[in-house]
Amino acid sequence: MKLLSLVLSVFLLAACSSGPRIDHSYTASGQNSRVQYIVLHYTSTDLPHSLQLLTQEEVSAHYLINTVPPTIYQLVDENRRAWHAGVSEWQGRTWLNATTIGIELINQGYFDTPKGRYWQPYAQPQIDALIVLLKDIMQRHQLPPGSIIGHSDIAPQRKVDPGPLFPWKQLADAGLMPWPDAAVVAREQAVFTVSPPDVAWFQQQLAGLGYEVPNTGELDDATRNVIRAFQMKYRQALYDGQPDAETAALLLVLNRMGKA
Repeated sequence: MKLLSLVLSVFLLAACSSGPRIDHSYTASGQNSRVQYIVLHYTSTDLPHSLQLLTQEEVSAHYLINTVPPTIYQLVDENRRAWHAGVSEWQGRTWLNATTIGIELINQGYFDTPKGRYWQPYAQPQIDALIVLLKDIMQRHQLPPGSIIGHSDIAPQRKVDPGPLFPWKQLADAGLMPWPDAAVVAREQAVFTVSPPDVAWFQQQLAGLGYEVPNTGELDDATRNVIRAFQMKYRQALYDGQPDAETAALLLVLNRMGKA
C-alpha cells in the first residue's frame, strides 16, 4: 500500500510539473505581434550606471547599446514587457510598455552650462549598430516605416530624449521611417508664410501624426512642449516650440505622406 501511494505521488508530481497536454497542430491566421512601436531613449549616464539601473531597479529596457565598442545588450526578452515608457500615449494608445520595444542608448543627454545647454552628440558606430538592430526588429515584427518613435514623442510633457542631436534623418535614409521632401516643404512654407494657420490647426495636425496634444486652440505650455518634441525630430536647427511657417509645412507634408 505504501509503495502504491509513493508511485501515485510521483506520478501526480510529474503531471503537475509538466503542465497540461496542449495540441499545437493548428495556428490561427488572425494574429500579429504584440509590438506596435519601438521607443528610443538615452540613458543620461554611463554604461556601468546604466546597467545597474536597467537590471537592478524597476526601470528596464529590452536593449541597451553602448558607444565604444558599440555593444548591443539584450536585457528583457521581446515577448515580455519592459518598464521604459511610463505614462505615455501615441496614436490613441496609452501606457505603451505593453506594446513597445524599448531601446536605450548610452548618452549623457544634456548639461546646462553658463554658456547655455550642451547636448552630447551620438557616436556614429552606436547609430550604425542601432540601425542594424532596428531593421532586424522591424522585419521580425512586420512593423511599417514610422513605427520608431522617441520618448519625447510619447511623453512630450516630461521627456526630451533622445534629444535634438539624435540623427533621425539617418534612420529615414536607411528606410526605417518616412521623411518630408525638402522641396515640397519649401513650397508649403512659402504659402504658410503669407497665410499662417491658427493654433487649432497645429494641434489637429500634431494629433494626426500621433501626438497627445490639447485641442483648445490656445498656445499653452502643453502645446508648446508637443511642438518642441516634433521640432527636435524633424527640424533640429530650431526647436523653440513656436508654431511657425516651416513647422506648419513639415506637419502638412508628413500628414499627407501618412495618408498616401
